[in-house]
Amino acid sequence: MMNQIFHKKRQKLFTLFCQAVIVVGSFIMANAIRYDGVLPAEQLSVVNALLLPLVLIKLSSFIVTRLLSSWWRYVSIHDLVALVKANLLGSLLFLGYLNYFSEVTVLPSILFIDGLLCFLIMSGARVAIRLVREYSLAANRAIKNGTEKILIVGSGATGQSIARDISQNPHQKRRVVGFVDQDIDRIRQRFEGIPVLSSVDGMDELLQSQPIDLVILANPTLCHKELRKIVMTCQSRGVKSKILPNIDEILNGDVSIRHLRDIKFSDLLGRPPVHLDVKNIRNYLGGKRVMVTGAAGSIGQEICQQAAEFGASSLILFDNAETPLFNIERNLRKAFPNTVIIPSLSDVRDFHQVNHVFQSYRPEVVFHAAAYKHVPMSEKNPIAAIENNVLGTSILVNAAHNFKVDHFVMVSTDKAVNPTNIMGASKRAAEIYAQALSRQSETSIVTVRFGNVLGSNGSVVPIFREQIEKGGPVTVTDPETTRFFMTIPEAVQLVLQAGSMGQGGEIFILNMGEQVKILHLAEELIRLSGMIPYEDIDIVFSGLRPGEKLHEELLLGSEGVIPTDHEKICVANSVSKNLDELDQWLAHLTEACHSMNERSVVNILKTLVPEYHQERNGRKVSPGSTRLIKPKVLEIPVNVAKLA
Repeated sequence: MMNQIFHKKRQKLFTLFCQAVIVVGSFIMANAIRYDGVLPAEQLSVVNALLLPLVLIKLSSFIVTRLLSSWWRYVSIHDLVALVKANLLGSLLFLGYLNYFSEVTVLPSILFIDGLLCFLIMSGARVAIRLVREYSLAANRAIKNGTEKILIVGSGATGQSIARDISQNPHQKRRVVGFVDQDIDRIRQRFEGIPVLSSVDGMDELLQSQPIDLVILANPTLCHKELRKIVMTCQSRGVKSKILPNIDEILNGDVSIRHLRDIKFSDLLGRPPVHLDVKNIRNYLGGKRVMVTGAAGSIGQEICQQAAEFGASSLILFDNAETPLFNIERNLRKAFPNTVIIPSLSDVRDFHQVNHVFQSYRPEVVFHAAAYKHVPMSEKNPIAAIENNVLGTSILVNAAHNFKVDHFVMVSTDKAVNPTNIMGASKRAAEIYAQALSRQSETSIVTVRFGNVLGSNGSVVPIFREQIEKGGPVTVTDPETTRFFMTIPEAVQLVLQAGSMGQGGEIFILNMGEQVKILHLAEELIRLSGMIPYEDIDIVFSGLRPGEKLHEELLLGSEGVIPTDHEKICVANSVSKNLDELDQWLAHLTEACHSMNERSVVNILKTLVPEYHQERNGRKVSPGSTRLIKPKVLEIPVNVAKLA
């Protein structure tokens, strides 16, 4: 530590000495130029008399404007502007000294030439030292074994910044060999001394002819189709690829090589990530008591995290899974020490537990994310699924109504639309009940409906990754199966947004674009793992499981859509049912569940959700059969379809 401090002080003293030499030299040269190289004796005495105050004044101005740091390593437009300001300040202060504190007279032309020379020599020295340093580093990297050769996609400001960062770091065994760019007019131009070798369309030939180790995607204007094409080109040539995150991920920091990350599947999702307008969220979450059911689940954890970030005064973590609840409580306490964290090991199916929690903690905002979500498990255990998803929701939403909660937001699913399975039908029944109660409640009760969430517990992506890590095969139910996909942050932003927008009774839907084929998703994940589908990893069909659809929907046939102030969100125009009749049917459903009469439970569910049918939607595939798919090139659809 002491050595570092001593080194920095010595470096600043050396810089100060160099600047003093330049100041003295500039003033002497300015006088010599003014007098054609021959200084009169009287002018020589003037120079001698003014050198000391000139040096003190100008060095003081350099110190004030912070020119003592980064003297020989960097030079940019910003540095040159700083040099102009420092020299102008020094010249003005010296002129003030001559007018008010000195009896010596200096011609204005000498002062002008002196300031100009001082700036030119200082900036020239910086440029020369940087050039020598960078050429020296480049030469050293060129002769080192194992130097990583890099190609940058995008020669704009971002790409140039990455190239500059690499060239200025002497410890990196990396060398940028060139750029590629969408703009063909840039080909053969040089930026940061590095040529633009090709257009994006010519990347395949370039990677074939040049020994490239890494491709960095640094062009923020690349669409997802182009991005996917570049990644697949790199993979076909055995070249690694990394991407620069968007500005939200960098958190307004300088663009640097340290921000590079591996390309994720969400980068290739087929549509731009949805960033919702969250400016109103703080108004209804800030300083509020927030309760999250299913708090230990994937969605629940993200809701807790974002609610705390938006300033919730306390978080009631409601979940019946002990270990996951323990983990999320510990993580939140560490991340948000000023937020009151209240873990409640409770079950939404237990009327007394639910009411005790509401009575004890008086939540003002409730996010209901507790549900049984796995289709095959719900098909095998319909009573448990219906008790949790239907009866549990009715208990919870009634508690919110009775204790006058401000906002109640229920998380639903696209599987609730024309359901073909117990899970979807149970969620639709919960939607119906929440809408019916909202018509008689002062609580704003709304529902949020979205599709599959990338990376959530038990979702298809983690399962595929686990299968890939084990060497395959990757199991796909049917080659034509499609699903809507979104990321966990997108899903939670929609949930939080709905709470701020809802008046009561709405079902909010996110414009999720077109559905993605599960087969294409499996192929992309295999490629992102550095392997080739059908060669390194097999893909097999298992057949549609009971209750599964080929294609999901976001709207019922009877539902229209109403636009909202946010272009990516609309409201399903559903008609609410009579609450008294629903309460009677729920009483019958409760009795059937308690008596474990599975047939009666399912029949009552069909009454509550008339559109529920248990037939498979799509071609029949024998369960358990497997077959290898013939190799072929497929793409994920990329068009974003509007719901309205």
